[in-house]
Amino acid sequence: MRFGKYFQLLASLAAVLASGPSPAAGTNLLGFDDMSCGQWIHSKDDPDLRSSYVVWVRGFLSGHNYALPAQQVATFSSGTLELKVNQYCARNPGGSFGDAAMRLSDELSGRNKPIRK
Repeated sequence: MRFGKYFQLLASLAAVLASGPSPAAGTNLLGFDDMSCGQWIHSKDDPDLRSSYVVWVRGFLSGHNYALPAQQVATFSSGTLELKVNQYCARNPGGSFGDAAMRLSDELSGRNKPIRK
């Protein structure tokens, strides 16, 4: 994928997230044709594909930050992101790395905790 396609994907994701919160089960994720945890696991041997997946998850988290400025996901390394998605997929082999991105946004933004002003 070229940079323009990444930008287009990120802009689309931000627009979807900006429309307001919705239950995870009903969320329409705009991503790759196969976003399964199995595909994520197999991508470890393909650096270009894994990099694309990592960029997608980072874009998803950036969209979260755009849509929810009061519940920001802090900056962290791509290595940490990969570790978290690997852990999610090990626990949920039938899941998707899109689900892992949603869980990351909840975990790292404090969304799973009471909101304090």
